[in-house]
Amino acid sequence: MVALGGGHGLYASLSALRRVTGELSAVVTVADDGGSSGRLRRELGVLPPGDLRMALAALCGDDDWGQTWSKVVQHRFRSEGELHGHAVGNLLIVALWELLDDPVAGLDWVGRLLGAHGRVLPMASVPIDIEAEVELDGVVTMVRGQVACALTPGNVQAISLVPADPPACPEAVQAVRDADWVVFGPGSWFTSVLPHLKVPQLAAALHDTEARRLVTLNLVPQPGETDGFSAEKHLQVLREHAPDLRVDVVLADHGVVGERDELEKAADALGGRLVLADVAAADGSPRHDARRLASVLDEIFRGKR
Repeated sequence: MVALGGGHGLYASLSALRRVTGELSAVVTVADDGGSSGRLRRELGVLPPGDLRMALAALCGDDDWGQTWSKVVQHRFRSEGELHGHAVGNLLIVALWELLDDPVAGLDWVGRLLGAHGRVLPMASVPIDIEAEVELDGVVTMVRGQVACALTPGNVQAISLVPADPPACPEAVQAVRDADWVVFGPGSWFTSVLPHLKVPQLAAALHDTEARRLVTLNLVPQPGETDGFSAEKHLQVLREHAPDLRVDVVLADHGVVGERDELEKAADALGGRLVLADVAAADGSPRHDARRLASVLDEIFRGKR
């Protein structure tokens, strides 16, 4: 299995997928320019480590070792000094990158320390910026940077990358080509999910792979990115950014469906079928329940749903 995305959405996906497969790779966006990741990126010229760290934390097991190390790498310092806001895992990852001079090897070492149930790979071999067309009251402006894309008032219409043709991580490309299933989402649609389809070598692999493709839809719109988007609008945007991409399954929680017929049409336009299931947290919060999602994904992968 290969899961694509970043941030909290990919964390949810990996937390479920590690329960249903022993062969799992995460391919993670490298566009973050805010917080601890942004500071390390600007100061040291490295890939932003934050989304990579979160993916590693999601792959930790449920035993004491896994849960302890997951908490350690996610821990953020609180102080009045320069360390304030930095995550321990970000510093650990960057230290290994400096020692090994190899981003993938560094992530593999952290994965071994954590006992991660899978491998974490960057989407591209260099840091990228996201440029977005943002529409507000009929006026379209261009904004640059992941944070700006998420916070600028208005609706994101389309994205592009800077540089436009970043080198893909070779191990990520190979993972996609070798996969049985590729999973897109959930996550911030324009800044975590769609960027993978803008890296030429990775996009080619995503189109050419013999793997089946599954899209997991978000439970709620992303503030600042997809305000007012219906479930089917997310699929329409995916098709606009990758018109030749074929999808086998679209998975959505019952709670996100307004017009089922419209969502089925949008899934069919991508070549896929719609699967509806209860995968949201039982407490009503807008997050996927890892065990519920794992159960449904397992049934889909085994052809039982």
